[in-house]
Amino acid sequence: MLNTEGFRAPVLEATNISKSFGTVPVLFSLSMDLRPGEVHALIGENGAGKSTFMKVLAGFHQPTKGRIKLDGQEIALPPNGEAEALGVVLIHQELNLAEQMTVEENVFLGRELSRFGVLDRAKMRETVQGYLDQVGLTISPTDRVSDLSIAEKQMVEIVKAISRNARVLVMDEPTAVLTEAETEMFFEQVRRLKDSGVSIMFVSHKLAEVEAISDRVTVLRDGHWITTAATTDLNTETMAQLMVGRELSDLFPPMNEVDVDARIMLGVENLNTASCKDISFDLKRGEILGFSGLVGSGRSALFEAIVGLDPILSGQIIYEGRAFKPTSVAKARDSGIVYLTKDRKDKGLLLNQQMQPNLTLLSLAKFAGALGVDWKAEAEALARATRRFDIRAKTEDSLVGNLSGGNQQKLLLAKVMEAEPKVLIVDEPTRGIDVGTKQQIYHFLAALALEGVSIIVISSEMPEIIGMSHRVIVMREGEIAGELSGNDINEQEIMRYAAGLKSRSMA
Repeated sequence: MLNTEGFRAPVLEATNISKSFGTVPVLFSLSMDLRPGEVHALIGENGAGKSTFMKVLAGFHQPTKGRIKLDGQEIALPPNGEAEALGVVLIHQELNLAEQMTVEENVFLGRELSRFGVLDRAKMRETVQGYLDQVGLTISPTDRVSDLSIAEKQMVEIVKAISRNARVLVMDEPTAVLTEAETEMFFEQVRRLKDSGVSIMFVSHKLAEVEAISDRVTVLRDGHWITTAATTDLNTETMAQLMVGRELSDLFPPMNEVDVDARIMLGVENLNTASCKDISFDLKRGEILGFSGLVGSGRSALFEAIVGLDPILSGQIIYEGRAFKPTSVAKARDSGIVYLTKDRKDKGLLLNQQMQPNLTLLSLAKFAGALGVDWKAEAEALARATRRFDIRAKTEDSLVGNLSGGNQQKLLLAKVMEAEPKVLIVDEPTRGIDVGTKQQIYHFLAALALEGVSIIVISSEMPEIIGMSHRVIVMREGEIAGELSGNDINEQEIMRYAAGLKSRSMA
């Protein structure tokens, strides 16, 4: 860890930064600095101002007030990514790579090396190989980016930054879609960069990772600076309380018992798909059934088949006591089975549209009027959803892509609830959102279960599965490895099944 008592002059320093968009202020006199060779975490709830602040620090937004210094000299960072020429590089959460091009082509895109008017591929390949060796990445410069893992793509972004002589790296949720193993590989490279003197600003909602990788932490809340402290002086519980300004002992709501005589809403018998084998389970009315397992275990593939997105090869689904054949998402929806995708940005929402058409898209038929869509009914539905789900936007006309991740997720949940489901399948319900919004979603799901909605929660987050589920089914390699209930729902038991150390036949 960086010794914060031995102060080193900052590479990048922001003082009293304020930012407004039109007449709407979003940042209020924020100050922080980045020292050579440190990882400085920036945390806060969705809507706290993290994205705006880091874009100011990288030159993508100009501050309304305040000063930025680079190497002690006051500077106006150039816009549109041109600050990279000064060594200040922002790595966006949505990776900015050309998938069909090679690693070396991506690294040198727009600034290719040439010799006598011809691309000098040999020199570019040699240079990129040097960067790959520097970060310990065992891929080839000629590998196509589309063939790489998410973690490897993340590292290619870092190689691009290194090739631009980055001295300050600003990383936005770099581990949001990485597995635990990929995250550790990524952190190894971050430590290498830190040891070489690169300053890193690390924006993340995963507080355990913040605790593991950072030297200092700055907390924002509602656009205001709350504190900056050495990571060793904090723990994850303290960080969470600073982010939301309240105790989080009630993060998970109390779990009411499911009536032993409750009706079985969904039964799956010996189901086989291209990814899953011999799956059988049932779901009662008002029950929250958790599905756990390692990435690639087949959880999402199973339920994409159950709602008609993928074909079923054999087996049977019984819904409300009758055989059910899911031929399409529309048929599943009309029957009362609704699926909330884990990929809200690519599959769940239209980011370049406003909130109203997003909200009603899944259930558009109920808003049909004599002359087309009943716009008044749609507007009333949006007003209800905004209140019910606490969706916060600058205006009702805001584009969904401009909402924070947490507000996008709440809009997605509101969208599926417009279909009035009897069975709600939520895949990674709180991925990439802050702890305060997680709490809201957990309490909403628990309230739905009390109303009699049957819920399936698919999640990679162990506390979420343990804290929300009446029962837990663990999958491994496309099969059900085990089922847990009561006191057996704990991290150790789940991991034994997920890792293959235990199976139903052993239980």
